[in-house]
Amino acid sequence: MADGADDPSVHWVEPRLRAILPLDGFHLSRSLKKVIVSDRFRITTDAAFADMVALCAEPADDRPTTWINPVIRASYDRLFQLGHAHSVECWLDGELAGGLYGVTLGRAFFGESMVSRARDASKVALAHLVARLIAGGWKLLDCQFITPHLASLGAIEIRQADYLARLYSVLAGGDGGALGAGAGTVGGATGVSVPSPPFVAGDWRALDALGAATPPVLGADRATGSPPGYVIAQLLTKTS
Repeated sequence: MADGADDPSVHWVEPRLRAILPLDGFHLSRSLKKVIVSDRFRITTDAAFADMVALCAEPADDRPTTWINPVIRASYDRLFQLGHAHSVECWLDGELAGGLYGVTLGRAFFGESMVSRARDASKVALAHLVARLIAGGWKLLDCQFITPHLASLGAIEIRQADYLARLYSVLAGGDGGALGAGAGTVGGATGVSVPSPPFVAGDWRALDALGAATPPVLGADRATGSPPGYVIAQLLTKTS
């Protein structure tokens, strides 16, 4: 993270409490389900990655400063080019209205930032992301820090050591489930070791096979549309 948009340096943050969103615990409220099923937003993935990062970096009334500086933007753009980062875009009347982006490692997805410039845009983007991760075999969605917004959608906090145990389990091919008491210390005390690559990767495009995806809007090489909202709602209902 950076201290501001003009900060030339980047520093690492390791929170003592880590936020994750269990993929089987997404809170699909009646009102959000109605918005998703209505297909009010046009949803794409990887169609406007750089634009999504830029939108997340823009100041807003509730966030006058940003931690996304030029170094971070360039770094994530490179990760996207290498196929290690993805974005979910919400379009309204042809304009980018919100969405999110993040990084993948094996079957773990690390959400980096999300933004909404229209009501419910970020919620819809997160719902589509969770559905895509479920369909593609992902096992862990890292949200980094808890917020009331994320908590309302099902995010929870766990100890950093427990988070690392879940992460290493997923990277080693496990399901990242609860590891029981004592699993909080990673390393010699519990025998939980850091797995080595290559890791089993999730399938980002698996969701597209569940319904007729809408065409991408900007023609990016890896861009996809997303199935109709009722498919997303059914998938989330079955797993929540």
